[in-house]
Amino acid sequence: MMKMHVAINVNNLEASLDFYRKLFNAEPTKVKEDYAKFELDEPGLHFALNVRPYQQGSGVINHFGFQVKDTEAVLATKKRLREAGLVSLDEMNTTCCYAVQDKIWVRDPEGNPWEIFYTKANSEFESADQAAFSDVCCSAPADDTAKTTSGSCSC
Repeated sequence: MMKMHVAINVNNLEASLDFYRKLFNAEPTKVKEDYAKFELDEPGLHFALNVRPYQQGSGVINHFGFQVKDTEAVLATKKRLREAGLVSLDEMNTTCCYAVQDKIWVRDPEGNPWEIFYTKANSEFESADQAAFSDVCCSAPADDTAKTTSGSCSC
């Protein structure tokens, strides 16, 4: 089975491990002083955390995400994350990246945005109206404040 592999740099391994345990609902398969790895079967993902200095905002990562099968899966993930103490931002029925989607966003301790989304339909438009958030394509929460939006993003 092929798995997507993602490796990111982090400043605080313990804070990142705490966040990703909650996000993935799983324990890491390997933890070292400056490295940790999660090997997930569902969704298929090989995810590595590397402790390396970096300047926040200067990385090449735009955002990460998981596409799920329906809106109910988005809402179930939102409930699980909230119960784990993570605050999500909702974007239901938003037009983004030429698609109509229902999604939620969370940020990890390093500021990386994560979206859990369901694509309801294709769109002829990149986005509609004003961008909900401008720091990533299509959008992500600017902070950890819970909020519900219905609108769009600017890719």
